[in-house]
Amino acid sequence: MPVPHYRFVPRGLQAVGALFSVSLLATGCTTSAAVDTSDRFSVVATTPILADMARHVAGEDASVTGLIPSGKDPHTFEPTLRTVRNVANADLALSNGYLLEPQSLIDTLHESTDAPVVEVADSASTRGATLVPLVEDVSLDAIWLGLRISGAEQRNSGVDFRMVSAEGPGDVAAYVVSTFGTPEVLFNSADGIEAGDDAVTLPANAHTHVSWGFSEPGIYKLGFQADGTEVEHLTVAVGVNPPEDMDVIDSGHVDIAADVAERSIDLRDQDQHFDPAHTAVAVPSSVLQPIPPDPAYRFLGTPGADTYLLPQAVLGKHIHGEVDPHLWHNVDNAIAYVDVIAEEMANADPSHGADYRARAESYIAELRELDEYIDRAISSIPQSNRHLVTTHHGYAYLEQGYGLSVAGFVTPNPAIEPSPREVIALRRTLENLHLPAVFVEPVEQASASTLKEAAAQQNVELCPIYGDTLDDAVPTYIDLMKFNADSLQRCLHPSNGDNHA
Repeated sequence: MPVPHYRFVPRGLQAVGALFSVSLLATGCTTSAAVDTSDRFSVVATTPILADMARHVAGEDASVTGLIPSGKDPHTFEPTLRTVRNVANADLALSNGYLLEPQSLIDTLHESTDAPVVEVADSASTRGATLVPLVEDVSLDAIWLGLRISGAEQRNSGVDFRMVSAEGPGDVAAYVVSTFGTPEVLFNSADGIEAGDDAVTLPANAHTHVSWGFSEPGIYKLGFQADGTEVEHLTVAVGVNPPEDMDVIDSGHVDIAADVAERSIDLRDQDQHFDPAHTAVAVPSSVLQPIPPDPAYRFLGTPGADTYLLPQAVLGKHIHGEVDPHLWHNVDNAIAYVDVIAEEMANADPSHGADYRARAESYIAELRELDEYIDRAISSIPQSNRHLVTTHHGYAYLEQGYGLSVAGFVTPNPAIEPSPREVIALRRTLENLHLPAVFVEPVEQASASTLKEAAAQQNVELCPIYGDTLDDAVPTYIDLMKFNADSLQRCLHPSNGDNHA
């Protein structure tokens, strides 16, 4: 039995406690979320998912109290007097971190107790969890496609790089933007392919960042040639599924690279080389943008008309160090969570440390089976249907862990109303990919009108998926992950017809 803990409670908390006691007497209410008043080691966890993981580790040796009730959105929860009391009586506090919880709840954790407060996601990153950055501007969350020259003997010479053919459902143009914002057209199929016009001279052994515009969705075949090389054809899938018999590149900084010495052209990402004959470049619908009104951009089409635009790499993604906080959608990350929870509980309550670690190992064995279950379910979905469309961008770790592409969402942030451009991009995604289903979280049913309308217009099914919380249907983390795997398999596998949840 752990030694009882005594701690000084600041006057502010004494007042809060008194106010809380009065409120209980006035209402006569009780709650299942109250902290265990016995002498067991006491843990509070912000989210239902964290609380469930902690209970698997705690067993009978510790009490675990969840601060955010099941079925509530962790992003918007506001602490109550009961929250303050529970935190003040805890021996250990667990939060997810990375801005999942509102700042008011994080402040409550740090101001209401002198017990350890652990941000589990951050600690998990030191135990094998893989972090995914948040991208504010999804139109920049795509491949950067440049041009490169290598193998030239004379460094002071120039090498001509030409687009010699372009086949596809629309026009394609490549251009660079000067320091003053003026576009310089390199290639443009709209006015025909001309040997002199559709060429750029690059310095030997150099590369350049390029913006690309595609007027219509579909498969493009682009032919390229540099001085002394053979013609090589590049496949680009714009807003649609790439050919199933080809490898796919959809992220990173990749160059169409001409090796003058080898007389060849390939795709190159730093030291990695990809054969264009077996590799397709994928351009997502999220890059759909209106053509600028500036007359200098008329080569892309009518101002205001939509075009699929890959920007120059020098623009960069709008990332400011934030991390996607939803790590648990990859079970490998959840295993790292459990490692952290067990270690922190053992450190804070060493008399039961061996038991905490033993239960964690047993739970991790269950999680490894869960990981295999999810992998089997998603692997059974045809590759062309392995796309997830939801209300917001909260499933990057599901994509990371199981090869499911997050093809579209209404808005990156559920707290922000979608822009007209985001709604158009969503509809184009559904049109181009011909998906059988989109997914909505139960807590978002009332606010998912944009996705519901887009799905109805395309005769696409609405299916359930769970994100940040538990409820009676999925009372544990394992239940949540199995439910999602089953829902994805049932709704995205064509053999299941209309048997959607």
